[in-house]
Amino acid sequence: MDQSQVLKQMVQFNKSAFDNTFSALEMATDQNSRMITAFLEQAAWMPEDGKKTIRQWLDQYKKGCTDLKSMMNETYKRVEKTLDQQTK
Repeated sequence: MDQSQVLKQMVQFNKSAFDNTFSALEMATDQNSRMITAFLEQAAWMPEDGKKTIRQWLDQYKKGCTDLKSMMNETYKRVEKTLDQQTK
């Protein structure tokens, strides 16, 4: 088997592993976010500023995860494009 084919398969495996792991972490994060939101709704003792800060933190975390996923997808596309160019 050609070295470039092996490298392509390794990249595809790595991307698949990343996608699966990211998906599992995303599900766990969503569940935790729902639990925290439910907690905040019931926490009458917590000041509204504190609740707002926690909600903002959750939103920023989710945005960071989305940005990471987009960046990784773009990087994998670039790697695959580079490998395709080398095999021609």
